Amino acid sequence: MQFQRTNIPDVVIIEPKVYGDSRGYFVETFRADKLEEFLGYKIDFCQDNESKSSKGVLRGLHYQVPPFAQTKLVRVIQGRVLDVAVDIRKKSPTFGQYVAVELSSENKRQLLVPRGFAHGFVVLEDNTVFAYKVDNYYSPECDRGIAFDDDSLNIDWILNKEELNLSLKDTKQPKLNETKDLFEFGVNYYV
Repeated sequence: MQFQRTNIPDVVIIEPKVYGDSRGYFVETFRADKLEEFLGYKIDFCQDNESKSSKGVLRGLHYQVPPFAQTKLVRVIQGRVLDVAVDIRKKSPTFGQYVAVELSSENKRQLLVPRGFAHGFVVLEDNTVFAYKVDNYYSPECDRGIAFDDDSLNIDWILNKEELNLSLKDTKQPKLNETKDLFEFGVNYYV
């Protein structure tokens, strides 16, 4: 299992080792000890989630505020997505910047999206199955979002806007500069 920091060092790409032969393949998708050794702190995942979507579905940008802030470890079981993590930690040197990584059933990559980041993805193939671990339970009261098409973020979602399929909730999210519930850079949200 290889870990690679991105241009926003707290967001990490994980590339598991795939063992394949004529029968198929085997892959370890999660090792708490290896992740903890790389990060220098422990994450206790408590819930797994899965969604299936058609091409063009865009989910995000979502996050939860304390006390239910979440770290996500995301991957694709079938199909392909462009996965995006946006730094929403006020006073962070990378505030408002994002990481975009293609995750697919072919490349087996995963993305660790820590607390203090908004997360979203756009589906690039029909019948895509997306799975993720979280380290805190879903809380409707703490659920927040940011507009996927906020010009200040300038995210390239690869697909044209006309090809996108969003929930009503995701079409009504505020822009980053209109968002009051942000995180503070330097605060340890894992305590």
